[in-house]
Amino acid sequence: RRFTTEKACPACKSTNLSTTWKGLVVILNPESEIAKVLNISEAGRYALYVG
Repeated sequence: RRFTTEKACPACKSTNLSTTWKGLVVILNPESEIAKVLNISEAGRYALYVG
């Protein structure tokens, strides 16, 4: 899930956001091996677990 401090998700515009999350990964290159393993196609900050 995309990490944001805004009131709406910048990717999908949803306002149904969670405040419960663990771990953070920053993807600079969506072509990287880590991005591929996590199935991430856009650069940005992502929570590893959303509860």
